[in-house]
Amino acid sequence: MMETQVRDDFLHLADPFRRELTAYCYRMLGSIHDAEDLVQETYLRAWRSYDKFEGRSSLRSWLYRIATNVCLTALESRGKRPMPTGLGTGSADPAIPVVEQVEVPWLEPAPDVMVGASNADPAAIVTSRESVRLALIAALQHLPPRQRAVLILRDVLKWRAAEVAELLDVSAAAVNSMLQRARAQLDEISPSEDEVAEPTTQDQRDLLNRYVEAFERYDVNAIVTLFTKDAVWEMPPFPTWYQGADSIGRLISAQCPAQRPGDLRLLPTEANGQPAFAMYLRRDGTYHSFAINVLTLSASGIEHGTMFFDLSLFPLFGLPDTLPQDA
Repeated sequence: MMETQVRDDFLHLADPFRRELTAYCYRMLGSIHDAEDLVQETYLRAWRSYDKFEGRSSLRSWLYRIATNVCLTALESRGKRPMPTGLGTGSADPAIPVVEQVEVPWLEPAPDVMVGASNADPAAIVTSRESVRLALIAALQHLPPRQRAVLILRDVLKWRAAEVAELLDVSAAAVNSMLQRARAQLDEISPSEDEVAEPTTQDQRDLLNRYVEAFERYDVNAIVTLFTKDAVWEMPPFPTWYQGADSIGRLISAQCPAQRPGDLRLLPTEANGQPAFAMYLRRDGTYHSFAINVLTLSASGIEHGTMFFDLSLFPLFGLPDTLPQDA
């Protein structure tokens, strides 16, 4: 009876940390599905051994230790999750038909509500959004797992070197060395956050409204005008990617299955602290889930668009599989 009470107490005390642990595991793995599974594994391990928890560290630190070990073990048997732009190939010809590579474990977007990027505190919003942006998550995938953990714990979660050293059972000097190497590698591949515009101004909101209207009208010329000159477009699980507003327009004209105004419907959502839309394609009088479209905005327009065609993402975003004809 006492053991049951202790474990019930654990669930009550540990539950407030679930979302931040989900964000941590997502940054480590690059998959929101994997992050959910590993957080469940973390809580199961912690629940089973909570009666042995001696309180020498905080419950939060103890949970992070378990989550880190779970993530590092998982990463031993899993490769990095790339984006098409991270594969080292050049921009593709929009006229060439695209071919899926479903065997690649592609990077996944994460709903803001699951990773803490939606918060009432404006300061917390900015911090959490920057730390889950797609570009950063993709860049983290290039780091060795332990360097990845050190950089997240030190630079994102602001842990002290001594705390990270205790968690990883290494010296503080080793932590600082791993952090230095991780920062250097990240600086080579990660864009400056200063270039990213938050969709909070009226101009940015108007831009997003025009984006929705242009796609729902299937007005390719209008779509093209919303992108910056050197904008990038990618579409996992297709390994090809495209650069330049004109190339994006040619791709949409040549290969988008929508053919006429009204074939697409867009519902606003949020992913990785960025504006996003759930796209639905009309077939047989019903709009069916088609893709999650995540955008990166700059002061001069849309500079990056990613279409995620993994339909298993829709339930995680709280999105329906279909919309009625009059949606």
